[in-house]
Amino acid sequence: MTTVLTPGWNPQRPSPMPYHRYRPYDRRVHVPAGDRSWPSARLTRAPLWVPVDLRDGNQALAEPMDTPRKRRFFDLLVRLGFKEIEVGYPSASRTDFDFVRHLVTSGAVPDDVTPVVFTPARADLIDRTFEAIEGMPRAVVHLYFATSPVWREVVLRRDRAGVRRTVREAAGHMARRAGDRAGVRFQFSPETFNLTEPDFVLELCDELTELWDASPDRPVTHNLPATVEIATPNVYADQIEYVHRQLSRRDSVILSVHPHNDRGTGVACAELAVLAGAQRVEGCLFGNGERTGNVDLVTLALNLYAQGVDPMVDFGDIDAVRETVEHCNRLPVHPRHPYAGELVHTAFSGTHQDAISKGLARHARRAAESGVPERQAPWSVPYLPVDPADLGRSYEAVIRVNSQSGKGGSAYLLRTRHGVDLPERMRSEFAGLVQEMADADGREVTPKELYDLFRAAYLDDGPLRLKSWSSHREAPGSDRFVCALRTGADDIAEHTGTGAGPLAAFADALAGAGYPVEVLETAASGPFAFAECRVAGRTVWGAGQDDSAAAAAVLAVLSAVNRAVRR
Repeated sequence: MTTVLTPGWNPQRPSPMPYHRYRPYDRRVHVPAGDRSWPSARLTRAPLWVPVDLRDGNQALAEPMDTPRKRRFFDLLVRLGFKEIEVGYPSASRTDFDFVRHLVTSGAVPDDVTPVVFTPARADLIDRTFEAIEGMPRAVVHLYFATSPVWREVVLRRDRAGVRRTVREAAGHMARRAGDRAGVRFQFSPETFNLTEPDFVLELCDELTELWDASPDRPVTHNLPATVEIATPNVYADQIEYVHRQLSRRDSVILSVHPHNDRGTGVACAELAVLAGAQRVEGCLFGNGERTGNVDLVTLALNLYAQGVDPMVDFGDIDAVRETVEHCNRLPVHPRHPYAGELVHTAFSGTHQDAISKGLARHARRAAESGVPERQAPWSVPYLPVDPADLGRSYEAVIRVNSQSGKGGSAYLLRTRHGVDLPERMRSEFAGLVQEMADADGREVTPKELYDLFRAAYLDDGPLRLKSWSSHREAPGSDRFVCALRTGADDIAEHTGTGAGPLAAFADALAGAGYPVEVLETAASGPFAFAECRVAGRTVWGAGQDDSAAAAAVLAVLSAVNRAVRR
């Protein structure tokens, strides 16, 4: 083993794991060096998306889908706008064969959708595949065969010439079975492409392009899988760009990719592969598939959407899509799954909540100023790469409160769910109350619990109660306030005060009752009024609710005094 020296600032030390057993990608496959164009390319349009949930995804399920589940999934894919859909592996099982026949006999396939069927390179299985699509006006027959050295040596026990002969014989048999059917096209996957010698891939693909007599109006698809990820995504992009540049009859070839996610970089591999020349991407909704899954078409499509590129499929009701996929696969979608997870648009952190709340308010204000509906206005809100409403989500779940939350989150929920718009300076005080509740319970605080806490802290009766009160103007700049104030169980006394305005006069009356108070700031929002007061040297906020703005303000001052007395 080679000892790797680390700089002094790095305290990490060698692990006991036997990493020497594994080889880097450049000792497993030759990637031709050359000028790269993909790093400076941009994604400006969607590729042809091809969901393989009904075949590749299905074969990775502990309980494969039956025909009703497959049909529900197929109908979903059609509604979403997918135009080429891999529908099964007819020679693998009776269930798959019957489902393909169901599509033929039920008329389920729209005129603009092309089914894809998958077959190994064996004549009897190819025959079974063509039996399955008999009567289907359009289809792509997808031939696959493993091509990498490790497969040739360990599994197939064939050299390159043997693999080439098998592939050619199978492709020729496919061509004979298709005959002159104009609606049948062909696809070839050199399985384990990313571990196969690039010159061998080109040799196989070019030979089939010629054998199948591909043309621009009847192109062949060459699909290059990252069957098991072996390297960083840039290496896959280099491999794709090399084939893209070297393929013969390039205008008669649809270059496709099929990334898996073994290193957790399937999405990146697909995106860089499209930059490198790929025109078609196979994957599954939410990334289901063998091992760590196929590349996730939902994430890929919505990544484009977030860059202002039409994804050419409709995920405008992402929760309905997720519900259907979870039902058919009998697998849950992770709550943190990009775009679709239950929690991906939710902020618990105080700093995140504050930024989102301010961003949403700014978005609404700018839309109003420009006379554009909020759903049509340019989107720029911190922490939300896309508008949740564009995916059919409401804003109710965007901000949720727990012990990690700050003033912005609780204030946002009070405003949006209950119409209580706390003044900026009051939010910190209320957030402290919320923090105490969350720390005590150790759980999320619901919007209803926030509102109940607000009412208990600010609106419920305290030790001081106004039994009656009145205010009138005595002279310019001078008001008189008269109130009956209960200070104990049975102690009710009348107090009078004067001042420059009703609240100042009320404060004077309270001072006469032994409760000196200075009103520092007031604010109002609908039926609510808020007052920041200094009581006995302490600054506290109070709130009041009444249909009369004047009465709500008086109750807010009384609330502040009561809160100071209770502390």
